[in-house]
This record gives sequence, C-alpha cells and structure tokens, in this order.
Amino acid sequence: MTGSAQGPAAPATWRVAILAFDDVEALDLAGPYEVFTTAARMHARRHADAPPLFDVRCVARDAGPGAAVRARAGLRLVPDAGFADAAPLPVDVLVVPGGVVDGALACPATLAWIARTAAGARVTASVCTGAFLLAAAGVVRDGAVTTHWEDVDDLRARFPELDVRTGVRWVDHGGAGRLFTSAGISAGIDLSLHLVERLAGRALAERTARQMDTPWNPDPRSIPQP
Repeated sequence: MTGSAQGPAAPATWRVAILAFDDVEALDLAGPYEVFTTAARMHARRHADAPPLFDVRCVARDAGPGAAVRARAGLRLVPDAGFADAAPLPVDVLVVPGGVVDGALACPATLAWIARTAAGARVTASVCTGAFLLAAAGVVRDGAVTTHWEDVDDLRARFPELDVRTGVRWVDHGGAGRLFTSAGISAGIDLSLHLVERLAGRALAERTARQMDTPWNPDPRSIPQP
C-alpha cells in the first residue's frame, strides 16, 4: 500500500477493530469480519512462517463475562474487548458498521471511542448507517460521504454540511485513502476487499473474494438502484 494511510512502514500485522453495539446490522459487522479474517487465512497459506496479516477484533462498550451485544435481528454477539480494554491497543483499521444507530448515537462513550480510535487509525471505514456515527463523533465534518439509500435524506438533514452521495458503492473521503463510507452490506464487503487490496495487494483481495465465493465489484461508482 502507498500513501498517507500506510505511513512510513506497513505493520507486520494490521490490527482491525470492528465496532459492535446493540441493534448493529449483523451482516454490516460480519461482512468486513469475514473479509479480513479470510484474507489473513489466505495469506497464511502462502506465508506460513509470517505473522498474521490481520488481527481482527470486535469491540463494544462493555466486555467480559456475561457481556453481549444484541444485533438488530436478535443475534447475540460476544465482543472480544471493551472500550477500556481496547484503549491501550493500537488500531490500524477501524470499521464502524450500521444498523439502528439511535442508541449508539445517544451514547457519549461510544462516540468518544470512535473519535479517539479513528484519530489513531491509519484507515477508518463505515458501512451503511455507520456514517451517522462517524459524523456524530466528529470524524467526518464535511465533504463527500455515502450511506444506505433509505437513509440518505436523514443523513443530509442531520448533517447538512456533508455532501451525501447517491449512486455509489463507497466513497473515499478526500481521496487520501484514510476515510471511507460505504452504502450498504454488499458495498461494505466490496470496500473491505478494496482495503485488503490497498493494504496487501490485488492478488490477495482476489483470492479472498474467490474463497468467500462472493463477486467483488471493485468499482465504487456503480450501485444498483432500488
């Protein structure tokens, strides 16, 4: 990978943190999780002696015995770490999924963790309504973003300083390769594969998509309209 998102040297292991919160859309979280963990597995097959390429963790406000997050459809998720646990750990890639984000928007601890983690991350990406959380946390204050087609008007109304794009799968905010927003579940998978390509090369991204048996649309400009 080149450019400011990488910095002077790429880490041996990219630490990926995926936010988990009550009413998260399960596939918004699981899609990127599968992409990065599958990419790590594909990389390990050819580089058995190398450190893991991606270390992926789900982070929620609370963790530990008995702690769980209930996804939008009722699926219970056990986070790997809580905000307090994750605070000392460096995060290279932050993924903020969507879902019903009202509770997360009303949680100061969640917004503070997003802001703090994004400030130290090399890459930050949102899926679907995760864009609301990036905006509320002050991670994105203006410029081009996108979200799920059903939530475009609401995002524009709540954050009128944003240039909310439609007809795109994902947006590279500012073109610097550090901050991305994506339109929905499948677009979040495409964006995650794009990040694998940026961080570890096109060949690994293609092997990852093939292993997942998912068609990869690398063009951020095209999205089927409902």
